[in-house]
Amino acid sequence: MSVTPDDESFMAAAIRLSRRHLGRTATNPSVGCLIVRDGVVVGRAVTAVGGRPHAEPQALAEAGAAARGATAYVTLEPCSHHGKTPPCAEALIAYGVARVVISVTDPDPRVSGRGIAMLREAGIEVDAGVLEAEGRRSLAGYLTRQTKNRPYVTLKLAVSADGMIGREGEGQVAITGPEARAEVQALRAETDAILVGIGTAISDDPLLTVRTPGLEAQSPIRIVLDPSLALPLTSKLVQTARDVPVIVVAGEEVSSLAADAEGLPPSVLPDISPTRGEIGKEHAPSSQDDRSSPARKHVGQGTNPQPISPLVGEMPGRAEGGTPSTDIPETESRRTALEAAGVEIVYCNPYHPEILLPALATRGISSLLVEGGAKTARLFLEAGLVDRIQLYQAPVVIGEGGIESPLGATDIPSGFAHTGTQMFGEDRLDEYERGL
Repeated sequence: MSVTPDDESFMAAAIRLSRRHLGRTATNPSVGCLIVRDGVVVGRAVTAVGGRPHAEPQALAEAGAAARGATAYVTLEPCSHHGKTPPCAEALIAYGVARVVISVTDPDPRVSGRGIAMLREAGIEVDAGVLEAEGRRSLAGYLTRQTKNRPYVTLKLAVSADGMIGREGEGQVAITGPEARAEVQALRAETDAILVGIGTAISDDPLLTVRTPGLEAQSPIRIVLDPSLALPLTSKLVQTARDVPVIVVAGEEVSSLAADAEGLPPSVLPDISPTRGEIGKEHAPSSQDDRSSPARKHVGQGTNPQPISPLVGEMPGRAEGGTPSTDIPETESRRTALEAAGVEIVYCNPYHPEILLPALATRGISSLLVEGGAKTARLFLEAGLVDRIQLYQAPVVIGEGGIESPLGATDIPSGFAHTGTQMFGEDRLDEYERGL
């Protein structure tokens, strides 16, 4: 059977459904599934919060007997391996569906092509690649973690009419209007983690949570690049660390100082830690039910990467305002106080995002939003580790003392394609993406 406009319409609906739980399904992708019989949707579901159950068995259960002879629309190839739950391909076979339409083939080597083969061997017609570009966009975090061993990175910038992103010494400066800010809150709600440099954390004292009513529980993990543990204990981030996780990425020299103080080997970013969908729950890194690659990469292993050059105006080992200290008691005191407040401290050179990002991926972080400031944005851009750029342009003029944006609409790096423009009040959003 050839793909019809109805197939595309139902798949578009499944993709929209899949976005409901973006950032909330732990290491599993957020998948949408519709069961359609005689042109009527008889079952629908999205991967549950926390990653289980998967979308297909939920949608089939809702459809019940009506699933026999029906068509299933699934945004990602149904899994074919046994884990904590049976394979979704087996469930589709057991319920007697006649046809399965898939948007994206799963790159997980345990699944890739096998789910489709199982269905066809059972006599089920399978069509794959329907609205694939849209499906890949909705699964961007999962696909990037599977194929590149790192999170999908979005860089968000709000730029004034005179090319500034803020004003020196004035903390947060409102550049975009309420409509654009609401859109950014929605982006945070579907992202696993958000990252800023220590300069932004100190000067702006941001909260970095989702403040849209009803979505507060979807706040991302908050990450601060803080080589010398300069994050103030009075900051909003530290004060709320027990409510929404905060990770401080400290320099390796700080790790050495702390180790010297305690006579212990330096700590590094642990392989597995709960994501916000799993806070307070144990996570088994070897779980076969998760659609994540079983391979783990320890910080510092693998190839010997070239270090990113120190950011302009900074000393090596310092990022966005952090001041290195060789005072062991002072460093140990700051570390102890931060940890007592609920902040997690990990050690990874902030000038090596090519090492940090794979380490975050091993924790189940599939999507990362880089939101500030200019030097941190430049760091990720220069490393070639930005996948999507969201560039807000506002009519506000900052004037004297402004902080120049690291990027404008006229100097988007090569390799990015302009994917759309939207208006939010008086503010214009242009999006640029690299191919997945």
